[in-house]
Amino acid sequence: MATQRPNTLLPGIVETIIKFPHPNEPEKAQIAIEGADDRYREIRIENALKDENGDEVSLKPGAPVKVNIRAKRRAAITKR
Repeated sequence: MATQRPNTLLPGIVETIIKFPHPNEPEKAQIAIEGADDRYREIRIENALKDENGDEVSLKPGAPVKVNIRAKRRAAITKR
């Protein structure tokens, strides 16, 4: 029986898409994570995802997303 890794799923919103002038720099999506501290709520990821058919897709501004935080079992401690 496999044990599930410690994880949490957080809602977020794509705030903006960042395009760089240099063609070798990938486009980024800035995501605001709901429930995070104000100073740390935005993350930026490469705006390149794959759909269920394996086709490359991009996020749009305003899109609701879910951010999955997952750790290895030995990276977490049990709260008491």
